[in-house]
Amino acid sequence: MTAPTPVPRPGAAVVRALEGRTSPVQPPPPPPGGPRPGERTLRLLTVAVVALSAALLTGRAWLFALAAAPLVLLALALPRAYAHRVETSTTVEPQRCFEGDTVTLRVSVAHGGDAVRLDPGVTLGPGMRLDEVVVGSSSVMLRHTALHWGRWTLGPVDLDVYDAGGTVRRTVRVEAAEVSVFPHATQARFTPIPARLPQRLGEHASPQAGEGVEVIGVGPWVPGERQRRIHWPSTTRRGSVQLHRFAAERAADAVMLIDAFVDIVDPVTGGSALDETVRAATGLARAYLRTHDRVGVVSTGGTTRWLAPGTGDAAFYRIVESVLDVRKDRRFEGPGLERVPPPALPEGALVYVFTPLSDARILKVLRDLQSRGRRPVVVEIPSGDPQVEPGDEAGELGLRLWRAERDAMRFALRDSGVPVVRHAVGESLDLALAPLLSGRIGGRGRAG
Repeated sequence: MTAPTPVPRPGAAVVRALEGRTSPVQPPPPPPGGPRPGERTLRLLTVAVVALSAALLTGRAWLFALAAAPLVLLALALPRAYAHRVETSTTVEPQRCFEGDTVTLRVSVAHGGDAVRLDPGVTLGPGMRLDEVVVGSSSVMLRHTALHWGRWTLGPVDLDVYDAGGTVRRTVRVEAAEVSVFPHATQARFTPIPARLPQRLGEHASPQAGEGVEVIGVGPWVPGERQRRIHWPSTTRRGSVQLHRFAAERAADAVMLIDAFVDIVDPVTGGSALDETVRAATGLARAYLRTHDRVGVVSTGGTTRWLAPGTGDAAFYRIVESVLDVRKDRRFEGPGLERVPPPALPEGALVYVFTPLSDARILKVLRDLQSRGRRPVVVEIPSGDPQVEPGDEAGELGLRLWRAERDAMRFALRDSGVPVVRHAVGESLDLALAPLLSGRIGGRGRAG
């Protein structure tokens, strides 16, 4: 097992930008409008007021001279023209990336008046990490690292614009653009084939005779038929031309159904079951797209989202984009969540259900699929057992009930003819799908 990559220690500029602003529950209140005193002005006025108060209370004249010094410094630092007009523009590069990639936000500032000094304050969401802050004379660069897949915003950024002396400041809010962070797909190459393939050209051998490359038998030559390959032993034995019969090559339809009802965090590894579910689904979707099959996606959670099957690289990114909003739809109840829209399931499509088997509502989804004559394949994503303190008898009993309930769900699925395979986190998905390659999936009868 590889050691986790250490998190770099933030610099002083990053700490100042994030001070009191990390992972807010609600958006921060809007900043005050118009010019107001800066920190330097407040410090000088504080010293002057304290000195004047001491002079009046003690009656010592030399304290008036002590109060005059900060007032003179403040008068010399006051700007002749502060930044009364501030305009900002932002650029985000890139707006689409994968987990672990770097996202750069640049804020350009145009203003009226003399030279200014910029001081950013960043409100950082849970999916990003701020690594570097570079402040220039008229721009600010913020470099982030994408931690988790999802759709995140880089901000808001409250930009304090000071005059050259630091005595007057204005605060403008910069609403940053949204960033789409794609999950890393689990490694997968195997693409099990459904029992019935649609009548569309592809790369999978069909039981029907056609113009493929896989030999399925031998038959007599019919006048007008193209002679591809003659089977000489049969031709010699029967005294008539016998030809190889080839299987027709068809494309498959596959639908990835993602269980987003709950998200369980493994107490040992800290891994998210929803993260692994999405990574496994995108990995298998990419494997099917490599063989020019059509792939669709359905996500059940706060809302039911679906995307009709498509093919090609563009379909992969459409699939991932349709899943990114799952994190924003984490409501626990809603009408019709257990029913998959009929247009999302083409006739003959092979349905994979990626689930940690932690919510009984996924069983309703599976029963709905079976009532339509579908034979889904359940890919179980382990979520880890709850931790129990040594000697906690009630906790140990609860853990036994937890495991028994999971075993009962697996048995009920297998008993109803639904294949259940288990994907170990960190391993290739091919190890879980290998037992499905022994035959076609979705035919009549039970699957183990």
